[in-house]
Amino acid sequence: MDNTFIFYLIIAILIGEFLLTTLLNYLNSKRFKDPVPEDLKDVYNPEEYKKSQSYKMTNYRFGIITSVFSLVLILGFIVFGGFGWVDNTVSEYTSNPILQALLFFGTIMIGSDILSIPFSYYQTFVIEEKFGFNKTTIKTFILDKIKGWLMIVVLGGVILSLVIWFFQWAGTSFWLYAWGIISIFTLFMNLFYSKLIVPLFNKQEPLENGSLKEKIENYAQKVGFDLRQIFVINGSKRSTKANAYFSGFGKEKRVTLYDTLIHDLEEDEIVAVLAHEVGHYKRKHIIFNLATSILLAGLMLFLLSLFINNPSISLAIGVDKPSFHAALIGFGILYSPISEITGLLMNHFSRKFEYQADDFAKNTFSAKPLASSLKKLSKNSLSNLTPHPAYVFMHYSHPPLIDRIRNLKA
Repeated sequence: MDNTFIFYLIIAILIGEFLLTTLLNYLNSKRFKDPVPEDLKDVYNPEEYKKSQSYKMTNYRFGIITSVFSLVLILGFIVFGGFGWVDNTVSEYTSNPILQALLFFGTIMIGSDILSIPFSYYQTFVIEEKFGFNKTTIKTFILDKIKGWLMIVVLGGVILSLVIWFFQWAGTSFWLYAWGIISIFTLFMNLFYSKLIVPLFNKQEPLENGSLKEKIENYAQKVGFDLRQIFVINGSKRSTKANAYFSGFGKEKRVTLYDTLIHDLEEDEIVAVLAHEVGHYKRKHIIFNLATSILLAGLMLFLLSLFINNPSISLAIGVDKPSFHAALIGFGILYSPISEITGLLMNHFSRKFEYQADDFAKNTFSAKPLASSLKKLSKNSLSNLTPHPAYVFMHYSHPPLIDRIRNLKA
């Protein structure tokens, strides 16, 4: 394949993905005003439902602006030689391939993030503020950006450096070594993300002794779940939206509850949410997702090894001197259709796993408090109760609320 063909293929992929996303968002928006299903009549009163519709439509319209901006930015960067300019600029400072790649990606990623700041600001301090969700201060917003950049520089820089070093040392067989290091990193992050990364952004404290902790521990003991770490995270620092998640495995497994969740739900509802998370662990969904993500990383790296030495990929994005980092950009775009397909499969399994986790909670605790908690969480986040099936198929990792409620009633 010559660089002209690859150039037009890259442009076609970018525009095709934009058109598909735009179509799905449009179809979904046409369902915003559909009547609420009978099983969900108690989620919103008429005024709250009107607010929910307004929130969804506001985000839909804002999403059009951001997606158009992103498409124009990447197309302009390719067509007008933006990648080539960045590559030439960093080449003037160093001839070391690893340093060149670090400067190249650092400039592009941080530069892109800076350009997106006005959109992030508007989303947080205008849209989320208008609908009563935002609790983020300007200081927190800025600190989050700086911490995020530092994480990209440190963690991303180390992994990228190792991958390029493997490429220089092992040639096209580099993907095996890179896969190994990425697999180790993935396992490490799964084990220690909550302990090492989350504290950089949020305060975590052990759940206080009391009736809630006692109920959680009694339930965990009943189902044979060794739970020693229950933490509360100050999610209200940024938003009123509630969440809970399970992380790690073995001795490092822990449950984290948002303080907003504790505030919004009754104790039995919180235990029901926890029972759902325990269901994921008991059904080995976490192991499946972890293993699958590692296998998919291996597939991507193997395919990368087949194309990385093709100079046409670098030339196609406007970089005159073929390099690993330039080819990586081009390959990333070319790989995106495969990523979409694997994403569809992962979403399919994820929705299936949600039903299984709901069934586990229903059978080991109770369906009623789980159903009421799901309704409350949907109401508090003004979620869409009538999504379009095509949008669900492409984007939803969880089944729509109506399907989960009907499953719990079955």
